[in-house]
Amino acid sequence: MPLSLDLRERILASYDKGDGSRQEIADRYQVSLGMVKKLLQLRRHTGDIGPRNHRSGRKPMILPAHQRQMRTLLSQKPHLTLKELRTAVGLDCSVAAIHYALMEMGLSTQKKPSAATPKRNNAKPSRKRATKQSRNDGSTSGRRR
Repeated sequence: MPLSLDLRERILASYDKGDGSRQEIADRYQVSLGMVKKLLQLRRHTGDIGPRNHRSGRKPMILPAHQRQMRTLLSQKPHLTLKELRTAVGLDCSVAAIHYALMEMGLSTQKKPSAATPKRNNAKPSRKRATKQSRNDGSTSGRRR
């Protein structure tokens, strides 16, 4: 947890007054010597002693401008696939990233069956249905007596 701005100011005021060495000031305020050194260095380099914002980590690839563009595209063409949407926006990210961004925005892509993929009529019946049919047929295959 970062030190409060008040404590930072008191530490630096004590150092500026010459109330002791850096180690004595660190002991008095129950902080490390390194913290006192970092505060002095921070003030010397930036003039500011407040805690710095953490800007570490991966930067988002899908920015608010991309989100607006996706929202517009989906309102015009609601049946776009995630891949088509990614290509239309010009993003270089995974399809899953597009999916999560849409979920965060409260949107989804609605798929409709493509004319290129016919429905499968030759699908096998489920195991449960096959068992029921065999019982109704009176067949005893697979049963022990």
